[in-house]
Amino acid sequence: MNRVGKVAALAGLVALLATGCSGDEVLRFGWPVGVTEQAGKMRWLWTWSVVAALVVGAVVWGLIFWAVLFHRKKKNSDPTELPRQFQYNVALEFFCVVVPLVMVGVLFFFTATTENQVLSKTDHPDVTVNVVAFQWNWEFDYPGEPKDATGQMIRTIGNSGEVPILVLPVGKTIQYNLRSTDVIHSFWVPEFNFKRDVFPYPEKNNQDSSFQNKIDQAGGFKGECAEFCGIHHSMMNFEVRALPADLYARYIQARTQINPATGQPNTAAEALAALNCGQLCTPHAMTSQPFNTDRTARAATR
Repeated sequence: MNRVGKVAALAGLVALLATGCSGDEVLRFGWPVGVTEQAGKMRWLWTWSVVAALVVGAVVWGLIFWAVLFHRKKKNSDPTELPRQFQYNVALEFFCVVVPLVMVGVLFFFTATTENQVLSKTDHPDVTVNVVAFQWNWEFDYPGEPKDATGQMIRTIGNSGEVPILVLPVGKTIQYNLRSTDVIHSFWVPEFNFKRDVFPYPEKNNQDSSFQNKIDQAGGFKGECAEFCGIHHSMMNFEVRALPADLYARYIQARTQINPATGQPNTAAEALAALNCGQLCTPHAMTSQPFNTDRTARAATR
C-alpha cells in the first residue's frame, strides 16, 4: 500500500506539471478570464464552489475505497452471513440529513451574496450609456456627457458598413440602460462574463433594463447579440473599447468637435483615430468586420 501511494502521488505530480498551467489557471477551473470587477467576484464564487465540491468528492471517494478495501467479504465465510447492519441509527441518519442541508445553505448564502454584489447599482454612476438594439445593429448614446458641436447628444449608430464602437473608461462605474426597438435581443460581451436580454420598450416580464459594472483593464473586446433575432443575428456585433480615464476624456472632447473633412462632429472611429495612441485607438483593429445586408451580393462557393 505504501508503494502504491508513492506511485499515485508521483503520477499526480507529473500530471500537474505536464499541463504547463500557472497557479492562477489551475484555480480558475475553466472559468473564462474577465475584465470587470464583477467578473472577478463571480470567478471567486466558482473557484471556492469547485474546491468545496472536490473536498466533498474526496471524502466520498475515501469512504467508498475504505468500504471496498476493509469490508470485503472474507474467504471461506458463511455465504448467508450479512454484514453488520445500521438500521435506525439515529446519529447516522441525523448526520446524513443535516450535513447536506448545511452545505446547501452555505452554497446558497455565498451565491446570493455574490449575485447581489454583481447586480448592485449605485445611484450616481460615473458614466451612463443608453444601449439601443435593433435589427440588426446597435446604437450607443451618452446622455451624461457634453453635447456635440450641433447641440445633439453624443451618439454612435452602427450600420451595414461600420461596426459600432462603444467607448468606455477604465476604473469607472458604468451604467448600461438597455432597450430594443423591435424584437428581443441580448447584450453580451464575453469578457464581462455577463449578458442581459434587451426587451422592447416598455419592458416585459418585469425585466430590469439596466446594470452596472467597472472595467479593470484597457483593451478592445467584441460584443454580440446572444438572442436569435432574425436573418442577420450572427452578424449583429459591436466593439467595446476600454480606454484609460484620461484618454476617455480626450475621446469625449473629440466627439464634440467638428471634423474639417466632413463638416460634421467626429464619429467614434474618427475620434479614436484623432487620439493617436496606437492599436488601442485604431478603429476596428480588434474585432470583426461589418457585414453586407444585400443577400444578392453573396456569391455561392463550391
